[in-house]
Amino acid sequence: MNDTPIKTRSSALPGHLIRRLHQLSTRVFTEETRAAGFDLTPVQFVALDALRENNGIDQARLAEAIAKDRATVGSVIDRLEQKGLIARQVSRRDKRARELALTDEGAALVAAMTPVVEALQARILPGLTAQEYDQFIALAAKATAFAPE
Repeated sequence: MNDTPIKTRSSALPGHLIRRLHQLSTRVFTEETRAAGFDLTPVQFVALDALRENNGIDQARLAEAIAKDRATVGSVIDRLEQKGLIARQVSRRDKRARELALTDEGAALVAAMTPVVEALQARILPGLTAQEYDQFIALAAKATAFAPE
């Protein structure tokens, strides 16, 4: 069997490379956080982290903060609430909206996971030097800043 990677024209397209990086990122996140004894998906973690920084926002604002659609965020919130990590309450400003807040357990979990998540970031882009890593972050942030919602 030949171990030479198969190259295709599409393997150099941004969409393909972004998809591959997403796969790698999710795999590394899952491996590292499970090895540390945690059981959250990347989206669940980022939702908790966003609430840590913006406690009391509603579901629509959380969706905006983490760049996910409202339906996806709704099911993420349901799972986090079932796990006892967040609580919902009716907004005082808009009775139709539900404000989201971390529970004490949720705050403790996101605080405990943060060092693990920060440490695994280098494994997501293993072939880059520190300078290239910083350049990648700057370019990815620039590209996503102009992405349509």
